[in-house]
Formats: sequence, C-alpha cells, structure tokens
Amino acid sequence: MKIAQISPYFPPHVGGVEYHVKELAEGLVGRGHEVTVASSVGRWAGRMIIIPSIDIFYSPIPLKLPEFQADIYHSHIPSPIFAYRFRHKAPHLVTYHNDVVLPDAFQGHALPRKLAAVAEKASNNLVRPVLDEAEVIIATTMSYARTSPVLQDYLDKVRVVPNAVDISRYPQSMMKGNYVLYAGRMVGYKGVATLIQAMKEVQKTEELDLVLVGDGEDRHRLEKMAERLLLRARFTGRLERSMFIDTISRAEMLVLPTQSRLEAFGIVLLEAMACETPVLAYNTPGVNEVARKGGCIYSSREELSELIIRLHHSPAWRAELGRKGRRAVEENYTWKRAIDLMESVYRDVA
Repeated sequence: MKIAQISPYFPPHVGGVEYHVKELAEGLVGRGHEVTVASSVGRWAGRMIIIPSIDIFYSPIPLKLPEFQADIYHSHIPSPIFAYRFRHKAPHLVTYHNDVVLPDAFQGHALPRKLAAVAEKASNNLVRPVLDEAEVIIATTMSYARTSPVLQDYLDKVRVVPNAVDISRYPQSMMKGNYVLYAGRMVGYKGVATLIQAMKEVQKTEELDLVLVGDGEDRHRLEKMAERLLLRARFTGRLERSMFIDTISRAEMLVLPTQSRLEAFGIVLLEAMACETPVLAYNTPGVNEVARKGGCIYSSREELSELIIRLHHSPAWRAELGRKGRRAVEENYTWKRAIDLMESVYRDVA
C-alpha cells in the first residue's frame, strides 16, 4: 500500500507528534508498505518530500504542494494548514493529536488572551473543514476525544489508535536514584513552575532532588526560580538518547505537570512506565487515562507535594506501580499493536 504521512514538522525537529510520525512511518515500512513523508522540515532514510513553507506560530504554511500519488493520505494535526491543503485528497485520514490552545506566552513574550482567542478560532475554522471531509479521525484516547470542543462533534468518525513506544529500548528493574524527574520542553504551558514550587515543599522534610531534562525558552527563568527558592535541582538540557533512557529508568518517579489541553497523551509517561518508573500527572483528559495505568493523578500543587512524599516513603507502592505500568505498556502501547490498529483503519478506507 502507498501511504503518505503528512506532518507540519518531522525529526530532527523536536516534539511528540514528530516522534510519533517518524516511528509510525518506519513501522509501516517494516510491514512492507511504501511510505512517503511530506513535511516542511526533516530528515529520513525513506522517501521524503520537503514542502517549502513559511513558519508562523508553529503553523507552517505550504507555499506549493508537490504532486505525488498515494493509496492513503494521512495528515497529522493540531497545526492545521498542511492538512487543510490536502483535505481533498482521497482517502484522507487525520490523526487529531490535540486541540489548538495558545499559551499565555510565545517565545518569552506575553500573548494577550484576546489575540490568542482570535488565533484559536481561526485554527478551528481550518480544522473543521478538514474533519468534515476526512474518512476517519484518529484520536490517541477516547477520553480526550469526548472532551474536545472540536472532536466531540465528530465522534461517529473517531477511531482510537494510542501512542506507543519501542519497549525493547527500555530496561526494567533498574536501581532507582534519589530524585524526581521532569522530562520535556521548558515552555510555559508544561507547568514546570508548579513542579518546582511543589518540590520546594517536599524538600522541607525530604532528601529528594529534582532533575529536569529538556530545553526551551523558559529554561533560564525556571533555573532562576529554582535558585531563588534554594531548590536542590539539576537542569541537564537535552540528553543523548541512551543517557536519557538511563536517567528516566533510574528516577524514583516522573512527574508530568502540564495542565493544558495541548498535552493530550504524554509519550514520556509511556517511556517512564516502560522502565517501571511510577508516574504522577495532572488530571487532564487523555493524560489521566494513561497515567492511571502506571501511577497517580493529582489536581493541585498541594496534592502533588503530598503524593511525592507518600511515594518516596513507600518503596513497595512504587515497585507495584512500576510493574503495573510496564505491564500496561506491554499490553496496550507497543508499536506492534499501534501499527496493527493503524493498518486495520487503512484497510477499511482504502
């Protein structure tokens, strides 16, 4: 089957959607499909078409569409303009990774809420025609789809294909270190400041450090915040892949503090769970569905501090959550299962 994967960005551009598209494309090639990746940027050993684009607000605008034929055209959004330009291709599938919600700040500058609302409305006006014409809409969890102000109008078209990880890359039963881990981009909507404040309360009574892996426009501000609070925190920046896996596998627990609907799933949760590292995540749709399978959810900074302390004092509970999380990944979140499900969708519409 000839399959086009259409994504605004592609690795080495960093992001969860980019990682998902790359792994999906490689897995489909491994099943014998002929895959073309169309994106504004990226590198790949397979067939790649770079579409000249103007990048505005994390939404590349394609200047000219290439001519190529496929049996399936599979677009990935939230960034909607690529999918909008391909919406008349048939059959057209869309993976709806998350709602468009503009953060309070962009590249370090405050973003007025009225301007953000206008941009969000414009994005939704592009998304809905895409979804209207799509044969199938793929969501990563049904709980996110049902609570999405956009997807709740298209539930009759929604099929669930969850995100996944290559579980063979993640070791089990590693000796855990004495630290809480955050791994992700250092941007406002990720909620890292809340985690730093929670850890300040934890460190009043506990010898438990905070390690933060990743980079982004807010890193300097967050480092200054940690210094001001006299927090025992280490900012590593981005880590080479093997070092990242070692760090996540040795963490006592991982926290995903995002409170925004921009976080619809949290692949980093699967990475931690695959290593038998328990996870704590804020109670948002989609994320909570995943985190419950290998950890706990919380609804306030105070509850987060309390959960961290309880887990720190309960090695048996941490081990139980770790085993539960690993089992959940093995049963539900492998690439084999995800590609099985995706091929089933493709066969239904081809």
